[in-house]
Amino acid sequence: MNATKRNKTPGYGFTLIELIIVITIIGILAAVALPRLVNIQRDARIAKAQAIYGVLRSASVLAKVRCELDLSMGVIGQCTSTGGQVDMEGTNVVMVNRYPAASLVGIDTAAQLTNPTNDGLIVSGTSPRVYQISGASIPATCQVAYTESTGPGNAPNIVPPVVTGC
Repeated sequence: MNATKRNKTPGYGFTLIELIIVITIIGILAAVALPRLVNIQRDARIAKAQAIYGVLRSASVLAKVRCELDLSMGVIGQCTSTGGQVDMEGTNVVMVNRYPAASLVGIDTAAQLTNPTNDGLIVSGTSPRVYQISGASIPATCQVAYTESTGPGNAPNIVPPVVTGC
């Protein structure tokens, strides 16, 4: 048998060079993946802010349509030109000037955001009602704001998400 041939019997394991190469590859992959993971969390918070913005806009319009329908059909005791309430899927939504009020029983109920902590939100204030995204590096800037209608024919002011600091 040739003395220069290496005996490759099972159980000898890996050489030191092989282990160093594998550790180096794992280190490079970790260095590339970690910044992407951090950006994914930021992107998720931005997406959540944009989703809340869309939900508030949709819920506001749907409640207004329900109010206009009640008014046109002459439903008594529901929505009025300046207040009242509408029934959205069996839940009463408080209205102001034919749009949801900036409150828990107004826009939050219309948008089905009645348990904000479970949705990862910090909700505060009334007109403007501010929805901050939990986990943001600067919560005061990663938010959406809803200000109720100021008069008949005026739509509510829904401020698009400010995503700096998300």
